[in-house]
Formats: sequence, C-alpha cells, structure tokens
Amino acid sequence: MAARDAARRAGPARQRPDPAGKRYEEEEEEYTLPDSDALPDSDDEVDLDKPCPIQIVLAHEDDHNFELDEEALEKILLQEHIKDLNIVVVSVAGAFRKGKSFLLDFMLRYMYNRTSPCWIGGNTEPLTGFTWRGGCERETTGIQVWSEVFVIDKPNGTKVAVLLMDTQGAFDSQSTIKDCATVFALSTMTSSVQVYNLSQNIQEDDLQHLQLFTEYGRLAMEEIYQKPFQTLMFLIRDWSYPYEHAYGLEGGKKFLEKRLQVKQNQHEELQNVRKHIHSCFSNLGCFLLPHPGLKVATNPNFDGRLNDIDEDFKEELRNLVPLLLAPENLVEKEISGSKVTCRDLVEYFKAYIKIYQGEELPHPKSMLQATAEANNLAAVAGAKDLYSKGMEQVCGGDKPYIAPSDLERKHQDFRESAIRQFCSVKKMGGEEFCRRYQEQLEVEIDEIYANFVKHNDGKNIFYAARTPATLFAVMFAMYITSGLTGFLGMNSIATLCNLVLGIALISFCTWAYVKYSGEFREVGTAIDQIAEAIWEQRNPRKVFSKLFEVLRRRTIRRALTSVPRQRLSSNNNKKKN
Repeated sequence: MAARDAARRAGPARQRPDPAGKRYEEEEEEYTLPDSDALPDSDDEVDLDKPCPIQIVLAHEDDHNFELDEEALEKILLQEHIKDLNIVVVSVAGAFRKGKSFLLDFMLRYMYNRTSPCWIGGNTEPLTGFTWRGGCERETTGIQVWSEVFVIDKPNGTKVAVLLMDTQGAFDSQSTIKDCATVFALSTMTSSVQVYNLSQNIQEDDLQHLQLFTEYGRLAMEEIYQKPFQTLMFLIRDWSYPYEHAYGLEGGKKFLEKRLQVKQNQHEELQNVRKHIHSCFSNLGCFLLPHPGLKVATNPNFDGRLNDIDEDFKEELRNLVPLLLAPENLVEKEISGSKVTCRDLVEYFKAYIKIYQGEELPHPKSMLQATAEANNLAAVAGAKDLYSKGMEQVCGGDKPYIAPSDLERKHQDFRESAIRQFCSVKKMGGEEFCRRYQEQLEVEIDEIYANFVKHNDGKNIFYAARTPATLFAVMFAMYITSGLTGFLGMNSIATLCNLVLGIALISFCTWAYVKYSGEFREVGTAIDQIAEAIWEQRNPRKVFSKLFEVLRRRTIRRALTSVPRQRLSSNNNKKKN
C-alpha cells in the first residue's frame, strides 16, 4: 500500500526556467508532486522551496465542517516580497469529476512559461501540478492553492501577485448541499475571477445552484453597497454545438446572452434566477471549450500528454488561459470597492470561515428537502386552521362561558380531527420526516387550547370576581380575628391581624385602580396571582408557602429587569459629564 502511494506521488521531472527566463529545461532529479492524501496538513510544515498544491481549507467529513489552515495560508501569502502587493485570485469551481484540476495545471504551465509561444508544453510531456486523475471518484477536497504566488508586471507598471485556487467538486456522494454551498461561496468571495466549470451546456439547474451558492455567499457579507462579486466566467466543457455557437469567447458571449436573457413571457421563477445572477457579478463571460477527445475520456492511463488530446481542444486552450492570466487581462481582487493585498486576503479568509463555522447563516437544503418542508408546513397550517375554527365556534369571540369539562371534550374532538386531516394530506419526505411535523402540530394545538382556556375563564363572572372576593374574605377574616383576639387581650395578634387587614384593603384598592385605568398591569397581575394562590390553597400553611414562592419570583424578576436600567442611567450620566 505504501509503495503504491509512493508511486502515485512520484511525478515526472518538472520544468523550471533557466536564469535568462527564455526556455525551460528538465531537472535531472525526480520531482514529487503530492496527491490529495499527501498534502501538508495543519501539523506539517509547508515547504515553499518545492511548489505544490497546499490545502488551506480542510473538509471534515465526519461533522461536515470546514477549517482554515491559517499557518499554511499565512506562510504562502505573508512572504515579504508579496504581502503588500495587490492580489489576483483565479478560482475554478463546479461539479466534481469535470476536469477542474486538469484545467488548472495548464494554467500553471502558462504561468511558468508565459513568455514562450509554446507555453502549452511538449507533446509527450505528462501534465503535473494540482493532482488529478481519471475515473468517477472525487479527488480534491476542501480548497487548495498553489504554494507559489506568481509576481506579474502589469502593462501599467504595477506588480500584482497571482494565486491559483482549486476547489472541492460539488454534488459528490459525500457532500451535503451545505458543503457544496460553503465551498463555492467561500471561493467566490475570495476570488477575483471565478471560473464556473460546466459540462456540455448551461442547464436551468446549473443557474439555480449558482443562485443558491451566491446568495449563501452574499449573506455572509455584512455590507453590500454594490455587486458583491467580480468576474464569473462560465466555462462550458465538451461543447458539441459549434454549428450554433462557435468555440471560444465570442461564441460563448452570444450563447450566454441567450441563456441569461430575461423575457416578458418567462415564468417569474426563471426571471428571478437571471436577475439575481446579473445583480451578483460585475462582469459575466462565457467560453465554449470542445471535447478533449476519446483517449482522454476512456484511457485509464492518460497522464495529460498533448499527443492524446484533440487539436481543437488545444487550440481553444491556447486562447482561454491567456484570456484569464495574461498580464493585460488580470483582474485584481476588490472588496467593497477597495483593492485587496495578500495580507488583507488572509484576514478576509479568517473572517469568512468563522461565519461559515457558526450558526448565524441558514443551512442550504436540497430541493426535495425544501419542498418536503414546505409541503409539511402547509399541512400543519391547514390542520391548525381547522382546529382553531372549531374551537372558535365553541368558545371564541362573544360565545358564552362553557364548562371546563365540556371545553376539554370539544378540544379532544377537534384535536383528533386536525390530526386526521394532517395525516390524510399527501406529503413528501417519508414517514419519519412527517412524524416530526405531526408532533409539532400536536404541541402547537395544545398551546392554542391553553389560550382558549384562558379566554373562556375570562368569561366566568365568578372567575373574574375571584380576586376581590378573596381579598374581601381575607379582610373579613382578619376583622373577626382581630376583634376576638383584642377582646381576649391578645393585642400582638390583634395588631398583626389589623396589619394584614390594612394590606388587603390597600391591595383591593390598588387592584380596582389597575382594572379601571389599565396602568401598572404588573402590579395587578401580582395581586391576581397572590389571590389565586390563596383561593386554591385553603390550608394556611400552603397559602403562606405559595405566597412566598410568588413573591420570590417577582423579586428575582424585578431585580433582573432593574440591572439594565441602572446600566443605562449610569451610561447617560457619563455622557452628560
């Protein structure tokens, strides 16, 4: 196993520029390019002497979270000769197994040999750089960047740093929709040019996924005064209709205009997708790339040699790569209108990854899950409406007071009817998924019933008179007890009874004022609670324990609410001073 992994990691001799920078020669020693299993992790030191792909965003499959390797990113971008240069970030994103890493390796060839007209390489030279392979299983995970940042002189005389970024393919069998959205959004937010790698055509689901992913990125950006992202290049691989739209940029431009056109007779959903895409990107482009040939698609031993690639593909590749990476075409990264340096990009990466690691953002869902949730929520709403209407007919509005036992019996009948209606509606998501919504319905019905019980009790004249009746009873009892104990010479007990009598009288007057004026409702509620405790607990010992509990809760609540007021008043005093 170890020998096989070592064989996979052993790459061909790597080309490096000679001192004059005019031609490339192969080094004699063997150069090792790590595959996805040999990438430096957070515990390994990044070696910048031998350029290779470095994983800066790690994907944890067990909990579907992402982690930024800050040390690796800082070692790449905070080098003295580049850290204060404006940065150009070219990223390639899209579905898995569609040739993203394969394309990036041709970009690497251009960056290492951009002064040569034959930058694309020799016919028998294997393709190396970012790890890639044929087959149907994913290769790249998380986000990788090339460890060597290229310093380029632009035509206006300024120097910029160019960083190439490779991303985890979307929609593989191990990634959730949230995983795909996070990787695409993070790469779009941090890149100046995002290449959206698609196969054969731009389908409506491609646009819908782009809408979802970009909206997920836009949510993470706190302040948006203009279009949040810069350049999006649709790269259509294996284009099979050159007789309709020619290969290359011009054919792609006409094709994209047709695809993203907003028409009056379009459905609103289709219009919204297109308007959203136009509102997110400052510049939209499209390039139509032919199929590289059957040898590339079917030969398990294909290693990127140009001999095995069709001429049409190579010709268009010579046009595509300089279109993205030629000095005059480089797009510097900007955020909120300000150009970003390598040092700045490190901080933006740290800030963005923290947002996606938290719970502030909603979790993207698959179309099936979103539809199933909407379907079940609609069924819950319908069943709740049926229950509420039935209960309204029994005790709602100005309906007369109904006995609690009869009200509970009606509640049980309507509750069962509502649940039967919920179960009879055809729902998506499966039995277990729907059971959660049925449990939610039962909880919400019980909460509605509690409100109906309070509403019904409010119609009971004796219930409404419970507080004054209780206070009158207390005053009468204290008056009699005070007279008897005074007659018997127990003056201390008589005084205590007179004190309770006075408190009850003041409470009654206060309660009457609250009910009349509507002011000091908290005081009225406290008096009602105390009266209810006395009413329900006939035993004196239970009465006092209940009163103590009520008073304790009220004291704690008042103390908690008074703290912010004290802080506010102290802050105001400081401002005045």
